[in-house]
Amino acid sequence: MIEAKHLTKIFGRKTAVDDISFTVGKGEILGVLGPNAAGKSTTMRMITGFLVPTSGTALVGGHDVLESSLAARQKIGYLPENAPTYPDMTVNGFLDFIAEIRGFRGQNKKQQVIRTLERCNLLEVRFQAIHTLSKGFKQRVCFAQSILHDPEYLIMDEPTDGLDPNQKHEVRDMIRTMAQNKTIILSTHNLEEVDTICTRVLIIAQGRIVADETPAALKTRSGLHGAICFTLPKIGEGVWLKETEEIPGVDRAAIVSEGPEFVTIRAFPKKSDERLTEKIIRHFMVKGKPVEKIYIEEGRLDEVFRMITTQSL
Repeated sequence: MIEAKHLTKIFGRKTAVDDISFTVGKGEILGVLGPNAAGKSTTMRMITGFLVPTSGTALVGGHDVLESSLAARQKIGYLPENAPTYPDMTVNGFLDFIAEIRGFRGQNKKQQVIRTLERCNLLEVRFQAIHTLSKGFKQRVCFAQSILHDPEYLIMDEPTDGLDPNQKHEVRDMIRTMAQNKTIILSTHNLEEVDTICTRVLIIAQGRIVADETPAALKTRSGLHGAICFTLPKIGEGVWLKETEEIPGVDRAAIVSEGPEFVTIRAFPKKSDERLTEKIIRHFMVKGKPVEKIYIEEGRLDEVFRMITTQSL
């Protein structure tokens, strides 16, 4: 596992990371969220050995990043923010260079580079200079160097930054697949990404951990969690809203959207009621206006994120 133990980093008068501790086990994908300058990247740089903590330490596969730095870093694949590379190198040359550093030689090195190029869909640009590539391709090149040696531990800062929707889908699939036998930490501003691939979320604000939960558990904190949204044929202004509020078990209701033909209403239950959805459907069926579609809100991560990070300020 990866274990952060009371990590603290002070720059001058500013405490960027303030006594952070957590563990991440094999098979987990930990998403690290936080506002800009919250301490996410600084935390990841300390775990990877790029920054020396002011106090505290981290263990990577049992190796202390301060006392056994090389042994720890040999186990890590690291994708830093802004995808740094050597822009005058070709993609193939850069990955060949990384493979050499990682200890690969001869035919084994060539096979590892080709395998990584194929895995990251970089064969078409393998002989191009990196500075001629689009931002998305540069990001994929840096992602490729992080996984080239098939590391046990992957630490990625904004892994899908600059990728188009199809490329994001491919990278997320790769991360999910790799997580079966790896330990993965990724930072991101993309809440959809957290919801899609992360098994756990760490929210950092002002250098401190303010939440450590699964995405599903975080969404239960949302004011929308458990609300029921449904769409009906429109018959007049506010008619169905009043009808909804009179259904037993509904605390209040609000119009989500409306057009010339349909209206979508969100009903908030007075308390947990597994049959409220059924009651709503039956109520409007009796009125001769069947519900077009209906679903229960899981909650919104963006709402919870704003609430947690602003409360900590």
